[in-house]
Amino acid sequence: MLFSDPAPGNRLQAGTLAADATALPAPWHGALQEPRAARALQTITDFVEARLAENATVYPARPFRALQGLLPAEVRVVILGQDPYHGPGQAQGLSFSVPDDCPTPRSLRNIQKEIARDTPGARIAGNDLTPWTEQGVLLLNASLTVEDGQAGAHAKRGWETVTDAFISAVAAEPHPKVFMLWGGHAQAKEGLLPADGPHLVLKSNHPSPLSASRPPVPFLGCGHFSQANAWLQARGQAAIDWSMGLEDRPA
Repeated sequence: MLFSDPAPGNRLQAGTLAADATALPAPWHGALQEPRAARALQTITDFVEARLAENATVYPARPFRALQGLLPAEVRVVILGQDPYHGPGQAQGLSFSVPDDCPTPRSLRNIQKEIARDTPGARIAGNDLTPWTEQGVLLLNASLTVEDGQAGAHAKRGWETVTDAFISAVAAEPHPKVFMLWGGHAQAKEGLLPADGPHLVLKSNHPSPLSASRPPVPFLGCGHFSQANAWLQARGQAAIDWSMGLEDRPA
Protein backbone atom coordinates (compact mmCIF):
# COMPACT_ATOMS: atom_id res chain seq x y z
CA MET A 1 0.00 0.00 0.00
CA LEU A 2 1.23 3.47 -0.91
CA PHE A 3 0.90 6.29 1.58
CA SER A 4 3.29 8.91 0.24
CA ASP A 5 3.33 12.27 1.97
CA PRO A 6 2.19 15.25 -0.10
CA ALA A 7 4.81 17.28 -1.93
CA PRO A 8 6.41 20.17 -0.02
CA GLY A 9 3.74 22.71 0.79
CA ASN A 10 0.29 21.47 1.59
CA ARG A 11 -1.80 23.89 -0.50
CA LEU A 12 -4.35 22.42 -2.87
CA GLN A 13 -3.75 23.27 -6.53
CA ALA A 14 -6.46 23.97 -9.12
CA GLY A 15 -7.72 20.87 -10.90
CA THR A 16 -6.35 18.44 -8.31
CA LEU A 17 -9.63 17.63 -6.59
CA ALA A 18 -11.48 16.30 -9.63
CA ALA A 19 -8.41 14.46 -10.92
CA ASP A 20 -7.79 12.74 -7.58
CA ALA A 21 -11.45 11.77 -7.23
CA THR A 22 -11.37 10.16 -10.65
CA ALA A 23 -8.16 8.30 -9.76
CA LEU A 24 -9.50 6.80 -6.52
CA PRO A 25 -9.38 2.99 -6.26
CA ALA A 26 -12.49 1.42 -7.79
CA PRO A 27 -14.34 0.58 -4.54
CA TRP A 28 -14.12 4.20 -3.32
CA HIS A 29 -14.92 5.56 -6.76
CA GLY A 30 -17.92 3.26 -6.86
CA ALA A 31 -19.28 4.81 -3.68
CA LEU A 32 -19.33 8.15 -5.48
CA GLN A 33 -21.54 6.84 -8.28
CA GLU A 34 -24.59 6.94 -6.05
CA PRO A 35 -26.52 9.98 -7.39
CA ARG A 36 -26.64 11.97 -4.16
CA ALA A 37 -22.92 11.51 -3.53
CA ALA A 38 -22.11 12.32 -7.17
CA ARG A 39 -24.07 15.56 -7.02
CA ALA A 40 -22.44 16.52 -3.72
CA LEU A 41 -18.96 15.85 -5.10
CA GLN A 42 -19.66 18.06 -8.12
CA THR A 43 -21.01 20.80 -5.84
CA ILE A 44 -17.99 20.82 -3.54
CA THR A 45 -15.57 20.54 -6.46
CA ASP A 46 -17.14 23.56 -8.16
CA PHE A 47 -17.04 25.50 -4.88
CA VAL A 48 -13.41 24.67 -4.17
CA GLU A 49 -12.32 25.51 -7.72
CA ALA A 50 -14.13 28.85 -7.47
CA ARG A 51 -12.38 29.64 -4.19
CA LEU A 52 -9.01 28.74 -5.70
CA ALA A 53 -9.75 31.02 -8.66
CA GLU A 54 -10.34 33.79 -6.10
CA ASN A 55 -6.84 33.11 -4.68
CA ALA A 56 -8.06 31.43 -1.51
CA THR A 57 -5.50 29.21 0.22
CA VAL A 58 -7.03 25.75 0.54
CA TYR A 59 -5.62 22.75 2.43
CA PRO A 60 -4.55 19.96 2.11
CA ALA A 61 -2.70 19.25 -1.13
CA ARG A 62 -4.22 15.75 -1.37
CA PRO A 63 -7.74 15.77 0.17
CA PHE A 64 -8.35 12.08 -0.65
CA ARG A 65 -5.05 10.84 0.74
CA ALA A 66 -6.70 8.66 3.42
CA LEU A 67 -8.35 6.61 0.67
CA GLN A 68 -5.59 6.41 -1.90
CA GLY A 69 -3.77 3.39 -0.51
CA LEU A 70 -6.44 1.69 1.55
CA LEU A 71 -9.44 -0.20 0.16
CA PRO A 72 -12.71 -0.54 2.10
CA ALA A 73 -12.04 -4.27 2.47
CA GLU A 74 -8.66 -3.53 4.08
CA VAL A 75 -9.97 -1.15 6.75
CA ARG A 76 -9.76 -2.51 10.29
CA VAL A 77 -10.28 0.65 12.37
CA VAL A 78 -12.05 3.90 11.48
CA ILE A 79 -11.24 7.15 13.29
CA LEU A 80 -13.43 10.07 12.21
CA GLY A 81 -12.44 13.73 12.42
CA GLN A 82 -14.33 16.86 11.50
CA ASP A 83 -12.16 19.23 9.51
CA PRO A 84 -8.56 19.40 8.26
CA TYR A 85 -6.16 21.56 10.24
CA HIS A 86 -6.22 25.09 8.83
CA GLY A 87 -2.62 26.26 9.28
CA PRO A 88 0.26 26.21 6.79
CA GLY A 89 2.06 22.88 6.63
CA GLN A 90 -0.37 21.08 8.94
CA ALA A 91 -3.09 19.14 7.09
CA GLN A 92 -1.97 15.91 5.41
CA GLY A 93 -5.29 14.45 4.32
CA LEU A 94 -5.40 12.20 7.41
CA SER A 95 -7.62 13.10 10.35
CA PHE A 96 -5.72 14.31 13.44
CA SER A 97 -2.30 13.82 11.76
CA VAL A 98 0.33 16.48 11.06
CA PRO A 99 3.96 16.14 9.93
CA ASP A 100 6.48 15.32 12.61
CA ASP A 101 8.13 18.73 12.34
CA CYS A 102 4.86 20.57 13.08
CA PRO A 103 3.91 21.67 16.58
CA THR A 104 1.55 19.10 18.06
CA PRO A 105 -2.10 20.23 17.88
CA ARG A 106 -3.91 20.09 21.19
CA SER A 107 -6.31 17.29 20.22
CA LEU A 108 -3.43 15.18 18.93
CA ARG A 109 -1.51 15.85 22.13
CA ASN A 110 -4.40 14.35 24.10
CA ILE A 111 -4.45 11.35 21.75
CA GLN A 112 -0.75 10.88 22.48
CA LYS A 113 -1.43 11.09 26.22
CA GLU A 114 -4.14 8.46 26.04
CA ILE A 115 -2.03 6.11 23.93
CA ALA A 116 0.88 6.45 26.37
CA ARG A 117 -1.47 5.62 29.26
CA ASP A 118 -3.48 2.91 27.51
CA THR A 119 -0.80 1.15 25.44
CA PRO A 120 2.54 1.87 27.14
CA GLY A 121 4.53 -0.08 24.53
CA ALA A 122 3.64 2.36 21.75
CA ARG A 123 6.37 4.82 20.71
CA ILE A 124 5.34 8.47 20.53
CA ALA A 125 8.13 9.61 18.22
CA GLY A 126 6.23 12.32 16.34
CA ASN A 127 2.87 13.51 15.05
CA ASP A 128 2.57 11.69 11.73
CA LEU A 129 -0.09 8.95 11.81
CA THR A 130 0.92 7.39 8.49
CA PRO A 131 2.07 4.20 10.30
CA TRP A 132 -1.53 3.66 11.40
CA THR A 133 -2.89 3.86 7.86
CA GLU A 134 -0.41 1.20 6.77
CA GLN A 135 -2.10 -1.18 9.24
CA GLY A 136 -5.63 -0.56 8.03
CA VAL A 137 -6.66 2.48 10.08
CA LEU A 138 -8.85 4.86 8.08
CA LEU A 139 -8.30 8.44 9.25
CA LEU A 140 -11.18 10.29 7.61
CA ASN A 141 -12.45 13.81 8.16
CA ALA A 142 -16.09 14.72 7.52
CA SER A 143 -14.93 17.69 5.42
CA LEU A 144 -11.86 17.09 3.28
CA THR A 145 -10.81 20.68 2.57
CA VAL A 146 -10.51 23.90 4.55
CA GLU A 147 -9.23 27.43 4.04
CA ASP A 148 -6.25 29.02 5.70
CA GLY A 149 -7.12 30.22 9.20
CA GLN A 150 -10.82 29.41 8.84
CA ALA A 151 -11.94 26.28 10.64
CA GLY A 152 -15.07 24.82 9.08
CA ALA A 153 -14.83 27.01 5.99
CA HIS A 154 -15.91 24.17 3.68
CA ALA A 155 -18.36 22.46 6.04
CA LYS A 156 -21.94 21.96 4.80
CA ARG A 157 -20.85 22.49 1.20
CA GLY A 158 -21.24 18.87 0.14
CA TRP A 159 -18.31 17.11 1.74
CA GLU A 160 -20.41 15.48 4.44
CA THR A 161 -22.51 13.65 1.85
CA VAL A 162 -19.38 12.48 0.07
CA THR A 163 -17.66 11.20 3.20
CA ASP A 164 -20.90 9.59 4.43
CA ALA A 165 -20.78 7.53 1.22
CA PHE A 166 -17.24 6.43 2.07
CA ILE A 167 -18.21 5.52 5.64
CA SER A 168 -21.20 3.53 4.36
CA ALA A 169 -18.94 1.66 1.93
CA VAL A 170 -16.66 0.65 4.80
CA ALA A 171 -19.55 -0.28 7.08
CA ALA A 172 -21.06 -2.50 4.37
CA GLU A 173 -17.94 -4.65 4.23
CA PRO A 174 -18.70 -7.82 6.22
CA HIS A 175 -15.38 -8.26 8.02
CA PRO A 176 -15.37 -6.94 11.61
CA LYS A 177 -13.85 -3.53 12.21
CA VAL A 178 -13.71 -0.92 14.95
CA PHE A 179 -15.32 2.52 14.67
CA MET A 180 -13.94 5.08 17.13
CA LEU A 181 -16.49 7.88 17.41
CA TRP A 182 -15.12 10.80 19.41
CA GLY A 183 -17.53 13.64 20.09
CA GLY A 184 -21.06 14.36 18.94
CA HIS A 185 -20.10 15.11 15.35
CA ALA A 186 -18.54 11.66 14.87
CA GLN A 187 -21.22 9.90 16.90
CA ALA A 188 -23.87 11.30 14.56
CA LYS A 189 -22.38 8.97 11.92
CA GLU A 190 -23.36 5.86 13.90
CA GLY A 191 -26.59 5.78 11.94
CA LEU A 192 -24.58 4.86 8.83
CA LEU A 193 -23.53 1.57 10.44
CA PRO A 194 -25.65 -1.60 10.24
CA ALA A 195 -27.74 -1.91 13.38
CA ASP A 196 -26.85 -5.57 13.85
CA GLY A 197 -23.51 -5.49 12.07
CA PRO A 198 -20.30 -7.22 13.08
CA HIS A 199 -18.50 -4.04 14.06
CA LEU A 200 -17.38 -2.63 17.41
CA VAL A 201 -18.39 0.98 18.12
CA LEU A 202 -16.38 2.87 20.75
CA LYS A 203 -17.67 6.28 21.83
CA SER A 204 -16.23 9.05 23.98
CA ASN A 205 -15.90 12.80 24.10
CA HIS A 206 -13.72 14.48 21.51
CA PRO A 207 -9.98 14.68 22.40
CA SER A 208 -10.13 18.48 22.27
CA PRO A 209 -8.98 20.10 25.53
CA LEU A 210 -12.49 21.56 25.79
CA SER A 211 -14.02 18.10 26.27
CA ALA A 212 -11.30 15.47 26.76
CA SER A 213 -11.64 15.34 30.55
CA ARG A 214 -15.35 16.03 30.87
CA PRO A 215 -18.33 13.72 31.29
CA PRO A 216 -20.24 11.82 30.09
CA VAL A 217 -17.35 9.76 28.67
CA PRO A 218 -14.01 11.57 28.96
CA PHE A 219 -11.60 10.84 26.13
CA LEU A 220 -8.68 10.74 28.55
CA GLY A 221 -9.03 7.36 30.21
CA CYS A 222 -11.41 5.89 27.59
CA GLY A 223 -9.09 2.97 26.80
CA HIS A 224 -10.17 2.76 23.17
CA PHE A 225 -6.79 1.76 21.79
CA SER A 226 -6.33 -1.30 24.00
CA GLN A 227 -10.02 -2.21 23.65
CA ALA A 228 -9.73 -2.13 19.87
CA ASN A 229 -6.67 -4.37 19.92
CA ALA A 230 -8.21 -6.89 22.29
CA TRP A 231 -11.34 -7.07 20.14
CA LEU A 232 -9.39 -7.46 16.89
CA GLN A 233 -7.15 -10.15 18.35
CA ALA A 234 -10.18 -12.07 19.66
CA ARG A 235 -11.30 -12.26 16.03
CA GLY A 236 -7.99 -13.52 14.73
CA GLN A 237 -6.63 -10.17 13.53
CA ALA A 238 -3.31 -8.60 14.39
CA ALA A 239 -3.23 -5.80 16.95
CA ILE A 240 -2.61 -2.25 15.77
CA ASP A 241 0.77 -0.79 16.72
CA TRP A 242 -0.36 2.64 17.93
CA SER A 243 3.15 4.11 17.68
CA MET A 244 3.24 7.40 15.80
CA GLY A 245 5.84 9.43 13.95
CA LEU A 246 8.12 8.56 11.05
CA GLU A 247 11.51 9.68 12.35
CA ASP A 248 12.05 6.83 14.81
CA ARG A 249 10.62 3.90 12.91
CA PRO A 250 12.42 0.58 13.31
CA ALA A 251 14.60 -0.37 10.36
